Amino acid sequence: MAAGLRLHLCPRLRAFAASSSRPLLAAHPAALPLRRAGPALPLAARARRGFSSALAAAPPAEEDDFAAASDLRFEPPLKVVQYPDPVLRARNKRINTFDDNLRALADEMFDVMYKTDGIGLSAPQVGVNVQLMVFNPAGVKGEGEEIILVNPVVYKSSKKLLVFEEGCLSFPGIYANVVRPENVKIDAQDVTGAKIKVKLSGLPARVFQHEFDHLQGILFFDRMTMDVLESIREGLKNLEKKYEERTGLVSPETVENYKGTKDALSLSR
Repeated sequence: MAAGLRLHLCPRLRAFAASSSRPLLAAHPAALPLRRAGPALPLAARARRGFSSALAAAPPAEEDDFAAASDLRFEPPLKVVQYPDPVLRARNKRINTFDDNLRALADEMFDVMYKTDGIGLSAPQVGVNVQLMVFNPAGVKGEGEEIILVNPVVYKSSKKLLVFEEGCLSFPGIYANVVRPENVKIDAQDVTGAKIKVKLSGLPARVFQHEFDHLQGILFFDRMTMDVLESIREGLKNLEKKYEERTGLVSPETVENYKGTKDALSLSR
């Protein structure tokens, strides 16, 4: 739909990148940490070059689906919201005001993303329930390409699926395999409101889908098979316990009541 960190690739990813000239996700279903990769794809340039015709229409929006000024209000420094905070499941409104405040919000999101060793971040992850995401597959400020997507819509995804180990800034210390389409075609707007149409593949497609899920109120464990979910059950329960201790409230959701996984090809609630 994120922001100098100077950490390096983890040893496993560094060795993989050094030994292969292929895109990080292009080979077979490998389980590798989703942290950072090599050079980012020139998304903005490709959007200008050949994907601008026949824009797919976004779902019609009612007036109350658009964010008011109060919905976009924030106070720096932003902090990452952790599971099971209900803001992660709340509805995220579309944006129709493209101003300095929106740009400042995106910049603050990049700052948080870089400082927490992430490569993507969605607005609800910092407590702002609007359709905005930022990402940079390089994961380092000043490297790769910073992408800001507003009101993204997925209009096509590949039938080919890949398994990849993902982490999430809202789930510190938890990593597990998630199945997702290899590539997606999207419509969105940039931070100025200009419309773009882009095909994403490889790591950018993976990062985009993870963040797009956040904008739909979907969390990455919703995409996991039950056996994979079992491997992180205790980690989720620990986050639920920490939430209750921190807030004095009962956890709004619990893995013990989890009903099942979401179809990898379903890119909405």
